[in-house]
Amino acid sequence: MKLDPRDLPAVPTLAAELVHRHDSILGESPLWEEREQVLYWVDIDRGQIHRFNPATKENTTHTLPTKVTSIARRKGRGLITSLRKNFAFFDPVSGRVENLDTVESDQPENRFNDGKVDRQGRFWAGTMNEVQIGRPDAALYRFDRPGSVTKMIPEVTISNGTGWSPDGRTMYYTDTLRHTVFAYDFEPVSGAISNRRPFLEIDPASEGLPDGLTVDAEGFVWSALVNYGRMLRLDPAGNLERMVTFPPTRGTCCTFGGPDYGDLYITTARECLTAEQIAAQPLAGSLFRCRPGVHGLAETPFAG
Repeated sequence: MKLDPRDLPAVPTLAAELVHRHDSILGESPLWEEREQVLYWVDIDRGQIHRFNPATKENTTHTLPTKVTSIARRKGRGLITSLRKNFAFFDPVSGRVENLDTVESDQPENRFNDGKVDRQGRFWAGTMNEVQIGRPDAALYRFDRPGSVTKMIPEVTISNGTGWSPDGRTMYYTDTLRHTVFAYDFEPVSGAISNRRPFLEIDPASEGLPDGLTVDAEGFVWSALVNYGRMLRLDPAGNLERMVTFPPTRGTCCTFGGPDYGDLYITTARECLTAEQIAAQPLAGSLFRCRPGVHGLAETPFAG
């Protein structure tokens, strides 16, 4: 579907509520940890992994010595993460970081960005050029296990939200400065992708950008629309079905959580906002939540 955010169709619209006020520069990668019933999320630029407990409203923070760009559950204890240039395991209990495979060592301007685990337990994470923003020299990688990294999509501008349909046969992938969420046929056993086609296209003249995404239990895709303070819910054909709004303009990603996976958590950012815009959006960088009336699926833990 092609969308111009300046002229969105009339659809049911919900408002998200503030659940944790924070000044994160680039809040991202929300992750519901069902074993602990808490939400992990990151502030990429500060190298921080946050742990928010909805029951107590407590938010605790681990600060790493490098940027932390995405996180996912491990089958065992702890998390897998993409740091600035490498994959790593992280133990929130001890704070220990175990560095793993590195990518794009010959491209010092590039860093990792978003990442997600597929339904077979493989970690997919992509890169971006953080100096020459939008230069198409980044890529999406599949990390099966330590020592096994495969470049899956080359010539990416900014690698962003990734997700899979409930049956695991379709992969959705966001290339932000191509203003597009693509759909691919996905082969679950091998992890091969094929038949790329546009799923959601944002009119570049609108300055709207697709960012992080998640897929709910009904197979609908939730995509963050940066610069407009919207989460869009699209049916499997790419038609806009409903929206969620929140005060900051720069919503970055979302995930489902809560005991019934009926809570939609949304991360936001202050990155790219001027001092005047931050003054007008004091909640930028905070964490939001809504009950959209649909449920999500538990994220598969990394199996490698």
